[in-house]
Amino acid sequence: MTNFILATAGHVDHGKSALVKALTGTDPDRLPEEKKREITIDLGFAELNLVGPDEQRLHIGIVDVPGHEDFVRNMIAGVGSIDLALLVVAADDGWMPQTEEHLQILTYLGVERAVIALTKSDLGGTDTIKRQIRERLRGSPFGKAKIIATSVRNGDGIETLKSALASEFATMQAPRDYGKPRLFIDRVFTLRGIGTVVTGTLTGGQLRREQKIVIQPGNLKTRIRSIQSHGRELAVAEPGVRTAISLPDVSVEQISRGNVVTVAGFPSANSTLIALLEKSQRLTRENPGARPLKSGSSVYLHHGTSRIAAKISLLKNRLLEPGEKEVAQLRLASPIFAFAGDHFVIRDPSEQDTLAGGLVLDPNGTEFRDELKRQLLMSRAMASNDVHLWVRSEVGLHGFVSTQGLLDKAPFSSGEIADALLNLQRNNEIVIHEKVAANPSSWQALRDRVSRLIDNTASRNPEQVGYDLSNLRAALRDKSPDVFEALISDMCSHDFVRRESTIARRSHRPALPAKLQPIAAKIHKALSKEPFDPPSRRELECDPETQRVLKFLVESGKVIEIAPETMLLCENFERMKNTVANFISKNGPATVSELRQALESSRRIMVPFLERLDREGVTRRVGDKRTLGRII
Repeated sequence: MTNFILATAGHVDHGKSALVKALTGTDPDRLPEEKKREITIDLGFAELNLVGPDEQRLHIGIVDVPGHEDFVRNMIAGVGSIDLALLVVAADDGWMPQTEEHLQILTYLGVERAVIALTKSDLGGTDTIKRQIRERLRGSPFGKAKIIATSVRNGDGIETLKSALASEFATMQAPRDYGKPRLFIDRVFTLRGIGTVVTGTLTGGQLRREQKIVIQPGNLKTRIRSIQSHGRELAVAEPGVRTAISLPDVSVEQISRGNVVTVAGFPSANSTLIALLEKSQRLTRENPGARPLKSGSSVYLHHGTSRIAAKISLLKNRLLEPGEKEVAQLRLASPIFAFAGDHFVIRDPSEQDTLAGGLVLDPNGTEFRDELKRQLLMSRAMASNDVHLWVRSEVGLHGFVSTQGLLDKAPFSSGEIADALLNLQRNNEIVIHEKVAANPSSWQALRDRVSRLIDNTASRNPEQVGYDLSNLRAALRDKSPDVFEALISDMCSHDFVRRESTIARRSHRPALPAKLQPIAAKIHKALSKEPFDPPSRRELECDPETQRVLKFLVESGKVIEIAPETMLLCENFERMKNTVANFISKNGPATVSELRQALESSRRIMVPFLERLDREGVTRRVGDKRTLGRII
C-alpha cells in the first residue's frame, strides 16, 4: 500500500467537510463550536482507501481545512506537507475570494497536483461554473486539473470523484524517504492512561516505536512510546502518513503546534534564513495583498504548522512587485526547524492578507550580497531536486565545506550526497581532501597562499627547519581546523614535508646565511672552551641574531639542549656520555658528585645531563646513584 496526504481547500461554506464525510464516512468537524456554527474552524482528519486503475492499493490521509478568512492561519498549517489538493468550488457561488487565496497558498507551498470538486451540483448551473473554474485555473499549476461535479445530497459524482483521485494518486511517486524524518505537529493533547500525544503529517523518513527523538525548536529529547495512524497501532510510521505518537516524560505544556518531531544529529533550529520570495502574478490591483512587499517589512512567516514573526531584507531590490521573485534574508522572532527546499507563506502583520510565498535556499541564513553567490542561490530554486547542483552550489557558496554533515538540513539522503560528491570530484568540479570538499580554484588559491608564506619564511630565515605550524594556523584563522589539517595533509603528499611542529619544502635544507656564520663560530668557540662546563644559554644569547643561530644549531643537531639554560656541543655530549659509561662500568654505581668530579664539570651541568641519560636509557637512577641502563 502506498501512502499519500490530501488536503481540502476552498471558500467557506462550499461543502469541504461534507464532501470529506461523503468520501470517507467520517465527519472531520470534531469541535463543539464547529458543530454549533456549522463551519470548520480548525483542522479535521479522515482516511480514504482507494484502488488505482492497475489495482494499486492507495491509503490517503485527509486533512480538512477551514475556508473562512479568519482561519487562514489554520488552513496553511494543514496544507504544508501534502501530495494532492482537493480544491472545492460550490455551484451556487462559483469562484470566491478564499478560493483564490487558497489557490495562491497552495502554489506558494509547492503543491503541483489537484482535483477540483464542483459541489452542490444538484442546484444546477454546473456548466457555467465549470467554464469559470477553468478560466480561473489558467496559468496555475492546476490548469489541466480534472473538474468533477458532485452532490452530497444525492450522491452524484462521489464515486466519479473517488476514481479521479485514485487515477491521480496512481501516477504519483510515493513520498520520499531520505532518512530525515520530520513530523510537523498540528495537535497536542493528553489521553488518560497514555499521556501526552502529538499528531502531524510525517515527511522525509520513518519513525519507530521506542525510537529516541528530539522535538525542535528547543532540542527537547524524549522517546516514542507508541505510534498510531487513524486509530491503528503501528511499529513503524512511513512518510506520507497521518501519525499520532505518545511521548513519555513530556507534558503538553512543553509542546505546541508548530513544533517538529525529528531525530538527533541535526543542527539546531535557526532564526535566520535565506530564501527566494515570490509574489504571485495572479494578484490583481484591487487585492490588498497586491501591494509591493518592501525590504524591511515586518510580516508573519508560515512554515510547516508554525507561524513566526519575521523581518524581510531583500538582497537586490527594495520592492517585490506581483509576478517578481527575489532572494531575501528573513530574520525570525524565534527559531524554526527549516530545511533547504522547504516552502512557506508570507502574510501581513494583521493576518488579513497573503502577501507572498517562498522557498528556503539556505536554512543557516548566511547573508550573501555577492552577485555570483546570489546566482548560485537562485540556481537552487530552478532545480530543487538536483542533488548535484545543491552540493556544487554549497561548495561554491562557502569555498570550503566539511563533507560530514554537508546539506544535512536538505531533502537528500546521506547516500545521495556522498554519491554527488564523488561524481563532482570525478568530473573535476570539486576537490576533496580528507573531510573537506572545496572549489578547485579556492583550494589552489589557498595552497598558493600557504606556499608563499613557507617560501618567504625560508628566504628570510634559511636556517629554520620550516614554517612553524602554530604561526601558520594563526595566519589561517579564518579557516576551520578541518580545512587546515586537510590542507597540510594535501601539501605534504606533494612538495612539502611536516617536521614535528613545522612544514617545509622537501628540497629545503636549513643553512646559516653567510652573515650569521661568524656568530656560529663564536658560539662554537664558547662551548668548546670548557667542553664539560660550558656557559649558560643566557650568557650566550646577547641579541636576536645569536638566538637565531642557537636555534639553528639545536635544530641541526650540532648543539644538544639538555635543559632550557644548558647546552653542549654534540661531540662534547657524546664524550661525556662515554666517560660516564666507562666510569660506572669500571667503578660501579656512582653519585652525581662522583661523576661531576670525574668529568671536571659542575652540578649545574651534571644534574640535567644525567637526567637526559636516564630518559635515553643510558643510565638508571637507583637511590642517589646511577647504574648503567643498557650496554653502550
